[in-house]
Amino acid sequence: MTRGLLIVDVQNDFTEGGALGVDGGAAVAQRITDHLAAHRGEYALVAASRDWHDGTNDNGGHFATDAAPDYTVTWPVHCVAGTPGADYHPALDTAAIDVHVKKGQGKPAYSAFEGTTDDGRSLAEVLADRGITDLDVVGIATDYCVRASALDAFESGERVRVLTDLVAGVDPATSAAALAEFRNVGVETV
Repeated sequence: MTRGLLIVDVQNDFTEGGALGVDGGAAVAQRITDHLAAHRGEYALVAASRDWHDGTNDNGGHFATDAAPDYTVTWPVHCVAGTPGADYHPALDTAAIDVHVKKGQGKPAYSAFEGTTDDGRSLAEVLADRGITDLDVVGIATDYCVRASALDAFESGERVRVLTDLVAGVDPATSAAALAEFRNVGVETV
């Protein structure tokens, strides 16, 4: 068993005060940092994803530009590449991150597995190259990007755990539904 950690979208725009701020997002950032301080030696790889949207277009319909956002398919402008909103939250210790994945570059993307590293590799390629067989998933938001990333990791053959004290969701009901879905398909929640 070789375990990795995937930190999903712990960015300023997804924490309190951001364009799509999630209650408890800043606290999750700090708890992830604390978790890494105590458990970094348990992980052969720490990867982190970020939304990294284009600022000059609607990103394939992801940004609501002609009407109000519906908060299921269209969203307010958020996490535009190179802006403070796209930066990692300051409470997240980025020194512990080995690999950075950018997703949503000109198109909708919820899963970290839809993104690429700066050298053009997919997350699946990085995990395979490093021999990762088990993946802990943490971050924001439980009911959207954490959900999509954990399910994609599971479908790609990883043994996946979602660490429930290190996630924050948009909505309590849809977050609970995501956690139930994980358990139903075989993703462990701890």
